[in-house]
Amino acid sequence: MTALPMIINALGQLDNPNAARSAEAVAQLNPSSEQMTIDARTLADAHASGLTAVNITLGYTMGDLPPYEHTLHEIAVWDGIIRDNAADLLKVRTVADLHRAREESRIGVIYGFQNAVAVGEDTGRVATFADLGVRVVQLTYNQANHIGDGSMAPANGGLTDFGRSVVEALDEHHLMIDLSHSGERTCLDAAKTARRPVSINHTGCRALADLPRNKTDEELRLVALRGGFVGIYFMPFLSMSGHATAADVVEHIVHAVDVCGEDHVGIGTDGTVTSVDDLDAYRAHLAEHVALRREAGVGAAGERDDTLPFVLDLRGVDQFRELIRLLEQRGYTSGRIEKILGRNFLDYAGRVWAPEVSR
Repeated sequence: MTALPMIINALGQLDNPNAARSAEAVAQLNPSSEQMTIDARTLADAHASGLTAVNITLGYTMGDLPPYEHTLHEIAVWDGIIRDNAADLLKVRTVADLHRAREESRIGVIYGFQNAVAVGEDTGRVATFADLGVRVVQLTYNQANHIGDGSMAPANGGLTDFGRSVVEALDEHHLMIDLSHSGERTCLDAAKTARRPVSINHTGCRALADLPRNKTDEELRLVALRGGFVGIYFMPFLSMSGHATAADVVEHIVHAVDVCGEDHVGIGTDGTVTSVDDLDAYRAHLAEHVALRREAGVGAAGERDDTLPFVLDLRGVDQFRELIRLLEQRGYTSGRIEKILGRNFLDYAGRVWAPEVSR
């Protein structure tokens, strides 16, 4: 495979973690979008990697910030970032925008949430978020909220009655319902309740690593059977050791393909393209961050002071090329690899997002 296929990261970050502001933010519980660094290196690395588009996290995820107001502010922040870097970035609202990003050699930026708490008690806010360009809404983070239980909620209580109303509103407005971080019952309930296909944009396979952040074969299979999408992350939860490798990423992709079929699996790395240069300094900040997450009750089983939130031998500008090489070694055809790197997300978006929206 000479030319890179369309590469769509179903959950990632645009940031230069080596910049002073971003490096300081690593130690904080809940850094804001304003603390990310979209500089020349960030953009150059994203282009060099072959990235076509990435679903970024913005808005309220955790902490004591006002969820709705903070989320509106973060959307405005990212609108400003894209406006200031219009030659390199493109806000994605439609499938056509994904094609446009590739054709114009820009990086498509997909607005997504990792917690739907900002909806509050008013499902009408879903329309507001959709109008502002949000395209992916994850129902829960690790803990429970008023929509459903997260992966670390001990009750595993499933969708609430209000959560079903949120799912209906997301369906109505053609937004992706992302079940990453959700508890098992919440995931199964949402997949059965939704009229449109749902996704798990960044996860691993629990059959290979029995940790709550990973999904069971039942969850994976149901999402795929209903026309959805599953993205495999480059995270420590892929290995019970907490030190996942590129080989682990490949094994989880292979298992997901075996369970879901080759038309429903992709990547959601949950990381940046730009590598951390000083790993020793990063580890010191990371230990503070993990301790804060533990204290706040938002951490996940498998997070430890020594678990890096990325795969050491699958990072930097060559991460996608290296993954392609490893999948080729497993005997995957160029057509299957093209699906996993981006085509499956593109096709899934076509089944969910409205074909045309006002700008």
